[in-house]
Amino acid sequence: MAFPQHSPYVIVGAGIHGLSTAYHLALKLQATGKGAGRDIIVLDKSGIAAGATGIACGVIRNNYFQPAMRELMAHSVKVWESDPQAYSYHPVGYMQISPESMHADVASIYQQQRAIGYESTFIEGEADCSKYMKGLFDDWQAQNITSVLHEKPGGYANNTRAMYGLADKLEAEGVRIITGVEVTGFGKDNSGAISEVETSKGDIACDFVVIGAGPWARQFWEMLELPKTISIKNPDNGELTNGVPMWVYWSLQEGVLGVDPKLQITNDGKLPPVIHVDSDAPLYCDEDGSLITDQMWGIYYKPDFHFGGVQGGAAPFIVDKEADTVAVDPYGASSPEFIVGPDFARMWVSALAHCQKRFAGTMPKYKNEPSGGLGAFTPDSFPVFDRFHQNCYFIADSNHGYKMLGVGKLVAEDICNTASPELLKPFRFSRYQKGELHPVSNSPFPWS
Repeated sequence: MAFPQHSPYVIVGAGIHGLSTAYHLALKLQATGKGAGRDIIVLDKSGIAAGATGIACGVIRNNYFQPAMRELMAHSVKVWESDPQAYSYHPVGYMQISPESMHADVASIYQQQRAIGYESTFIEGEADCSKYMKGLFDDWQAQNITSVLHEKPGGYANNTRAMYGLADKLEAEGVRIITGVEVTGFGKDNSGAISEVETSKGDIACDFVVIGAGPWARQFWEMLELPKTISIKNPDNGELTNGVPMWVYWSLQEGVLGVDPKLQITNDGKLPPVIHVDSDAPLYCDEDGSLITDQMWGIYYKPDFHFGGVQGGAAPFIVDKEADTVAVDPYGASSPEFIVGPDFARMWVSALAHCQKRFAGTMPKYKNEPSGGLGAFTPDSFPVFDRFHQNCYFIADSNHGYKMLGVGKLVAEDICNTASPELLKPFRFSRYQKGELHPVSNSPFPWS
């Protein structure tokens, strides 16, 4: 098939946001009589799920301190539940296990989950938390835990398998996915609107563009000549902080322990919820007993047959000196050592053993292979979903990406309707200048 010279809708990125938007936009266009799937093309310089989506942990949860994030995730969970087979979705649930310093935050999350009808169970007090966890895992031994929030919906999806299932859906609607095509720039008309997408294979005239580029967000942001630095209004005193960098890169710490996934099952032989533990207990190395940290730490993990072991991660760290380089190509020149810090395996496996005795002595089974990745974070570490240059919709997920399958559906509605979905309004770019910022929790993770 010839390379297209025109398409009403051009979507950049064949990861979760690009594919979800393309699929739901095709459905929306057909439902409203404004077009069909054949009016949409998806471009990617590599392939389906070739970037961050392809190595994501795949966790799907609603564990957010921020009300706007919590409501957005509840919406996304429903989209995952709409076709679990195609999306390779495992609704095993999710657990936030926390120390006393996070007790009030997690209690607030529980109350607000109840308010929106999101089913969860909340356990308080060290003795009751220990009893609850040992009811699931008889070898549970984590210390200093005073709250457990057990979300009954949610779980995880097999990352690439889910995306190929989604790709099948949108291609069935007539959407064309074109891989091996790099977007190099954008042409504008006299009004400033995007008139064409410039690519390595030729220019494509278009009526509307959607950017869903994950960690390549900064590259496309600069192609669109959007501001490199911004001003942020303090919501408490109204003061402006100027010159704040729009993008910060974090190295995401994830990996796989190469044990039989069935090692991590519950007492009754079932697949367990995804486990997330934040702790202020001292963490000691499982191999030699040396102190790894006496500061707050956090991990998450799950058995995953797709990865062939127990897969999960830990808190990320900021990438500084390489930021300009990774903004150009966050993955192309990155080694596994750069993507995952050199001490990650020691910390993560030791933390697994701290939580459950079954993981003691498993350090040699850690898989030393590329995992994790790099995330392009916004100034407040929360997403930006907004329209620029009149007809360019920018999806900047700030590394909340994989779990947010429902964002594409909302963006499709936003593109086709005059009324913007309420769930997207708290994520407009204008929030920085207005001081309409999201509340900050006590979690060691920047996205919670």
